[in-house]
Amino acid sequence: MAQSIETVTAYIETVEPNWRIAYQQVLDVVSQNLPAGFELTMQYGMPTFVVPLSVFPEGYLNRVDEPLPFISLGATKRQVALYHMGLMGNEAVRSWFQEAYQEQVSTKLNMGKSCLRFTNPKRIPYELIGELVTKITLEEWLQQYQHYQKKKKNY
Repeated sequence: MAQSIETVTAYIETVEPNWRIAYQQVLDVVSQNLPAGFELTMQYGMPTFVVPLSVFPEGYLNRVDEPLPFISLGATKRQVALYHMGLMGNEAVRSWFQEAYQEQVSTKLNMGKSCLRFTNPKRIPYELIGELVTKITLEEWLQQYQHYQKKKKNY
């Protein structure tokens, strides 16, 4: 996807037709289940739920003009990807998701540090994604991020 896309609607229109419905459903599930306070915007060329600068004026990596990302949703010709920054430093939520996925979904989990990749639009666990995004509130995400930043400075 091109970085020049400026709106969520414009991004959705660029998603491959065979992925568009699944992408929209993932976006809807995240929007409907995400704890209060996050805002949907375009960041890094894709729709991203962020901590608004009005809440966290320090910004992402101390960039005062860049809100702190939490969950981004991308799409390519072969997948829908959910980038959940909270999974990187929260082992309890990460483990919960891995176990719940294995119990509920017959396909192998395709997961990176913060990325969940879904390569079959018919096998996306929407309810599980909805439950996942409820696990970390805005306040918890800010604490997790700030803890990581302090830890990083001490090295």
